[in-house]
Amino acid sequence: MPVVMGTAGHIDHGKTSLVRTLTGTDCDRLEEERRRGITIELGFAYLPLPGSDGTADKLSIVDVPGHERFVKNMVAGAAGIDFVTLVIAADEGVMPQTREHLEICSLLGIRSGLVALTKIDMVDEDWLALVIEDIKAFLKGSFLEDAPIFPVSSHTGQGIDALRQALVETAQTYKPRRRGDLPRLPVDRIFTLRGHGTVVTGTLIAGDFKLGEELVLMPGGRSSKVRGLQSHGQSVEKAPAGYRTAVNLPMLEVSDINKGDVLTRPGVLFESDVWLVELQCLSSSPRALRHRAEVHFHHEAREVQARMHFPDREKLQPGESALCQIRFSEPMVGVFGDRCVLRSFSPLRTVAGGFLVHPLPLQLRKKDPSYADKLASLQTLAKAGVDLTPEEAVSAQLALRGQQGASFAELCVLVNFESLLVDKTLQQLGARQQVFMVDKDERRFISAEHVEGLAVSCLDFVGDYHKREPLKAGLGRSALASGWGRELSPKLVHFIIERLLKQGKLQTESDVLRLPGHKVSVDGSAADLRSSLLKAYTEADMTPPNLKELLDELGVSPKEADPVVKLLQGGGELVKVSESIYYAGPVIEKIQDGMREWFATHDDLDLGGLKEITGLSRKYLVALLEYFDRSKFTMRIGNKRVLRAK
Repeated sequence: MPVVMGTAGHIDHGKTSLVRTLTGTDCDRLEEERRRGITIELGFAYLPLPGSDGTADKLSIVDVPGHERFVKNMVAGAAGIDFVTLVIAADEGVMPQTREHLEICSLLGIRSGLVALTKIDMVDEDWLALVIEDIKAFLKGSFLEDAPIFPVSSHTGQGIDALRQALVETAQTYKPRRRGDLPRLPVDRIFTLRGHGTVVTGTLIAGDFKLGEELVLMPGGRSSKVRGLQSHGQSVEKAPAGYRTAVNLPMLEVSDINKGDVLTRPGVLFESDVWLVELQCLSSSPRALRHRAEVHFHHEAREVQARMHFPDREKLQPGESALCQIRFSEPMVGVFGDRCVLRSFSPLRTVAGGFLVHPLPLQLRKKDPSYADKLASLQTLAKAGVDLTPEEAVSAQLALRGQQGASFAELCVLVNFESLLVDKTLQQLGARQQVFMVDKDERRFISAEHVEGLAVSCLDFVGDYHKREPLKAGLGRSALASGWGRELSPKLVHFIIERLLKQGKLQTESDVLRLPGHKVSVDGSAADLRSSLLKAYTEADMTPPNLKELLDELGVSPKEADPVVKLLQGGGELVKVSESIYYAGPVIEKIQDGMREWFATHDDLDLGGLKEITGLSRKYLVALLEYFDRSKFTMRIGNKRVLRAK
């Protein structure tokens, strides 16, 4: 996999001159940089590797500015590198930005590199020996403690060949830390190229870009198609991870793009204005980091203002680390394991760095019953970091997501493993029923723990309903969804209900859901009312009373009687013919028997025929005929009815 080397060091220590001597490329391309003799923006070059015959065998080099005013540009460049060449001038030795740049590299997770001791032509051998000893003492305890030191002179060329060979060997043996395959390129340069339009450049951190495909800039989702791809000045059909890459985006203007925007494919990254970060306060920080303090937050090529919120403390002392909720002034995009750098407002200096634990919105409130569990899971993720196995990472992140779960695309961001490995992991966890796919269209997953919790709460809701409504057989799916499932997605509600039905923990009849042991219970005043209604309608035979008038006589309101009436209807003991007319079930059957006898000798039936059968008045006859039509016993043709069975 391609490797990126970056420079680091104090201003005027010869970083750009060294890169020019090594590669032949002058990284100071701006007129102001050449006039002032300092590097302001990032510079880029490459070093051919032995046997190379194309861009696949080149060491990408990022040259960063050394001036303290441009540290934000240095962070943007360092965020994409694999190993560092720390540049220290022999005539000055270790200086303030030497220290700050080394701290930044450490905070960004860089663990490999070497030291270039420049300008050796300006000092004598005794001074050089003293400077080397001073550098070794300075590097003690850092990731460069055992790094080789190469005395060089860009002016005379002394030591350059040895340094170049060391860089080549490091590039050939280095194993990049990249794990995921989510294509993303943090934009660090934006310009217009005559005849082509807008071009952006950056280091392609992971994944690849192809000519002609659609890409989007995040945050915001501005889209464009790739008209052209270049790597180190050469046009390519496909740009792989690890290379400095230029992308021609013809559908966008320079004003549409901001430095720090991330170029990616649609649906790959997700915006959030809150991240959970494992924060490390530098031992050299002049003061503790306080809860709710504002900072400059640097992530890849982007700088935003942010506020720190510590869930378990009021301040973070120098040298300490803790989980921190970072709240941004504008949306950000990132993936698990990303590194960040924090700089204080006053004095303006690097004070901390972080490891991104959770890049999606996550509620973390002390009043939340699951607060302690969430905090413990986050701390476990932060402690294990990139050493987590795929199963551990997927399980831990799904546990944090709760009943919301995560789509496959979100999980790829949350664990930062290759998508094929994430898919295989989900299949393995699913086979053991530790994870469930609750939405096949969106490919959304929920942990078994939260599925079980939702199932229990669903059963509890139905049980409580039975207690409140003992006269009802159960409740419909829509009532359950709008009650218990009102804060859940419809597909998740459907998944939980179907799972409970398959397990026999819920039963359904005519779309009415109930617990297996539930039976309609009628006692007390309800039992008395049931008996009174049955008696009144049975004795009334074919001329039943008006329900409202009957309830008035019994001293019962329609609202109080409604459960009993519906219970009688559900059991077929009472039949609703119209809004005001009810019949006892056996009476309806008797009328139907009479109609069957009529149809045995007649082809059709009208009002007069039904009157002949029942002897009823028009009020009842019309209601009965319409009822029998609705119940599909008869069918209306003009003003007459025929037996539907015929």
